[in-house]
Amino acid sequence: MRYVLAVCFEDDAKAYEALTTLKELDGQDQVELTGAAVVVRQEDGRVVVKDSVGDTGLVGTATGGIIGLLIGVLGGPLGVLVGGATGLLVGSLFDLDDDEETTTVLSAVSRSVRVDHTALLAEVEEPSPDVIDAAMGGLGGTVTRETVDAVNSEIAAAETAQRKAKKQARRHLREERQAQRSADVHAKIAALKAKLHHRKPTSDDRKTASRTAAR
Repeated sequence: MRYVLAVCFEDDAKAYEALTTLKELDGQDQVELTGAAVVVRQEDGRVVVKDSVGDTGLVGTATGGIIGLLIGVLGGPLGVLVGGATGLLVGSLFDLDDDEETTTVLSAVSRSVRVDHTALLAEVEEPSPDVIDAAMGGLGGTVTRETVDAVNSEIAAAETAQRKAKKQARRHLREERQAQRSADVHAKIAALKAKLHHRKPTSDDRKTASRTAAR
């Protein structure tokens, strides 16, 4: 099975040591490491890559494959990843304190990438979780493990949700603009009526009124 691992550490320096450890385990054929990155989530929600190994073919992300996609999703608007200029802040949604019934794979991973802390994200194939769990535990790391298929499925679902939310937001903005224009028109007409109603009569108005009364 292929897994995505998210490992958080109390001691930030341990994340770099953990990356070295994964590379060593890969070299010993105890696990197969596809890609990994040491990342830090900043206060504005962005996820900054501090070190990485593996394919770097995906433009704008730290590593190719699922880790690059995951960093893009966790780090901010999914729209940046799929080519849009704006979009739903998917990353921030996954930071919410969901209850057990609504916790998702991505929210579980995201909670391991805490603000102002380093974390390790990795894609591995492992015959058993014991090797990596023991290695990360020895460094004080807590491992969150999700299947690659599950992560891919949720990224795809998040992209679909983002598109729908973006479409709904645009529709809402159009409706708001139309309502505002209508309100502006009514307000201007009302103001004009009020202005005409309260306008002081001129001498011509008085003459016209006198002639009308004489008839």
